[in-house]
Formats: sequence, C-alpha cells, structure tokens
Amino acid sequence: MNHEDTFPEEASGNDTPDTQTPPLEAAPASLPATSGPLKTIAIGDTRYTLLGTAHVSAESADDVRKLLDSGAFDAVAIELCDARHHSMSNPDAMGEQDLFQVFKEGKAGMVAASLALGAFQQRIADQSGIQPGAEMRAAVEEASRLQLPLLLVDRDVGLTLKRIYRNVPWWQRFSLFSGLIGSVLSRQDVSKEDIEKLKEGDMLEATFNEFAAESEALYAPLIRERDRYMALRLAEDAPPGRYQHVLVVIGAGHLKGTVEHLEAPLPADPKVERESLEATPAPTKLWKILPWLITALVLTGFAVGFSRNTGLGWQLVLEWFLINGILAGGATIIALAHPVTVIATFFAAPLTSLNPTIGAGFVAAGVELYMRKPKVRDFSTLRHDVTQLKGWWKNRVSRTLLVFILATLGSAIGTWVAGFRIAGALFGSA
Repeated sequence: MNHEDTFPEEASGNDTPDTQTPPLEAAPASLPATSGPLKTIAIGDTRYTLLGTAHVSAESADDVRKLLDSGAFDAVAIELCDARHHSMSNPDAMGEQDLFQVFKEGKAGMVAASLALGAFQQRIADQSGIQPGAEMRAAVEEASRLQLPLLLVDRDVGLTLKRIYRNVPWWQRFSLFSGLIGSVLSRQDVSKEDIEKLKEGDMLEATFNEFAAESEALYAPLIRERDRYMALRLAEDAPPGRYQHVLVVIGAGHLKGTVEHLEAPLPADPKVERESLEATPAPTKLWKILPWLITALVLTGFAVGFSRNTGLGWQLVLEWFLINGILAGGATIIALAHPVTVIATFFAAPLTSLNPTIGAGFVAAGVELYMRKPKVRDFSTLRHDVTQLKGWWKNRVSRTLLVFILATLGSAIGTWVAGFRIAGALFGSA
C-alpha cells in the first residue's frame, strides 16, 4: 500500500495551517509504493515529495532507492548536516580531529554526547544487521550515481545538543545526562518490530525517550526547531522554481511538522530565521560571574583565617588543597587514567579551582594525551568500542574524554565541599 498523504501519529506542536497555505497534491501515481509515509506538496512550479523514514531500516533504504530509480526527481534533500554527512562519507573523521584542540575549545562534552548518540544507533544497528542511517546513505549514493544535486537540510547535531543543554533548566541536566547514558548502556535486545516503530519518532528523541515527550524545554530544540529549520533550508536551498521535483528524505517523526511549515507562508528571506535557529543561547550573567565570585569568596576566607590565626589560615589552605585534589584526582582514577595524570590532577585541581580561565579537566586531559597518545586503531575502533560500557575505558580516545569529564566533575564537587568547609570553620571560630 502506498502511504502517500499519510502521517505518523506524532504531534508536531505546530498549529494547523490556515487557508493561505499552498494547495496540496497527492504523490504522482507514477511513483512506486513505499513502506514509509509519503507526502507531496506543490509550491509554485516545484513539487516537494517528503518521505518519512526510520534511521535504521532496510525498508526505508529500499524506499529511497525505488523512488530515485523512478527518474521522477531532479534534486535530493536529506536530514543530515555537514558534520554527519562528512562522518558518513569518512568514518575515520574523528581521527582527523586534534583532541587537545577539542578540550581547549570546550567541545569535549559535545564530542562525548555525539559518541554516546552514535553508540545508541550502533547498538540498534548491531542487533538489526543494518548500519545507522542506511536510508541516508542510500540517498547519498543514489544522488551521486544519478548526478543529482544533494541538499543537506538538517541543523548541525552539535548546535542541537547545545541548544538542548541551554534550553533545559540546570537542575534537569543531570537527569538528561543520565537518560543519555542509560540509553547507551542498555543491552536489551531490540526487535525488528521495535526498530520499525522508530518510523513514528526521531532517533535523537528515541535516545531521550524518557524525557522528550514530557519536557517542552527538550522537545522544542530536539524536534520542533528542527522541523522549522529543515523547512527554512528547503526554502533557501531549493526555492520554488529552482528544481521541478525534490525528494526530501527525513525521519518520519519530522514529517508532519516539516510539511506544516512548508504549507504555511515562509519568510521572504529564510536565511535570517535559519541563522537565529543556529545561535547558541548565551549563559546567564550569573553563570559567567559565579566562578569569579567563588574564587573571591575562597580567597577572602583564607585572608580572614590568617587574620584570626595563622594556624587557622594554614588549616583552611590545607583542607582546600586536599579536598579538591583528592576528589579530582580520585575521579581520574575512576577513568583509569595514567598514574602521572592522577598525580598532576591532584596538584592542579586546587589551583585551577581558583582560576576560572582554566579547568582541572583540561589539565588532566592534556597530561593523559601526553602519557597515552591515542593510536590509529583507537580512532578506527572508536565507534564500535563505545557501544559497550567497558569500551569507554578500553579505547584511549573515549577514555581521555572520560578523564576530562570526571576530573572536571570531581574538581567542581571539591570546590563546593571545600568552600562549605571553609565557611563552617570561619563561622565556627567566630
């Protein structure tokens, strides 16, 4: 059965288009039947046929091939960004990154999250025998074979993750992180029927399935914004009249929302709004000044301690040093860091905690990279290694990321614990 003009039962969060929307057309009868939902819209002289797919599905990949083999299309748009397209074309792309630069630019968390998302997809692929993004790979290959323009219309995954992080209240971020890790570490088998049900949702949403449906703060950047973004990119890269018939390959969870945006009048200059959806919300002023405020309070505490009693002053300094050093250094032990890394972190953490311009995690990761430089095989096996819990410690690349994250977390906890100890000692001595 052809599923043209049908949608999955997922709410898109968008209002029903008004009477000003362009007329809809059924998918041409000449198009082959597809297992996934199909929708064709005519805007001006251009038709856009949107195919809803599952990101791990042999049937979805076959749908793409059959549609493009029909010869009905002169352009192909897919739900990929430049980074994911590059990763698909070059699986060893991670090996081309300068890890030290990743840590220096503060991208370690985003890289770790991307690896975790990839691990979740790979886990499903290992159980199904289908590589992640099989339908996107089919679209890329067929577009190349047929010499059709290939349009990448999704937002960069790193920007999406950043907007999710900024949009979710700080007290929910730990639960979000836990949900991501839980999805990665779960070893429950996924049946073929369950995999096919992913046609009703988004792969990122499936990863955060415990939270996406319940949290508007998470759902907006994860699903709704990307629906709008892809419609804007289509309007920008394939405006009416540029092509006659565009095949748009997107996850079925985005089909309804993207269609509604295409049906509604889009801005004359879609680039302006598209760039606004790429901007990362700036942290509040409180988060900018908080590290400096903590530093000022700790140094003031030392000064007050020494002014009261030299012994008390040295006691506060010693407790600050030991608590910070032990917690940060101990955290790197959990990551199975090199002994030199553990020692370096122990001595660095108390000092970096008083200098907001550099973190203990950066120092720990730098030393770990120096002592255990990742080898070629670490990069080549990274995607597979991180699908298992022990693989994060086995692979030198992912282990260095763990060293960075855990050292940063340990130092942050140490700062608060030691800070309260100092406050307690001073007020107790008053």
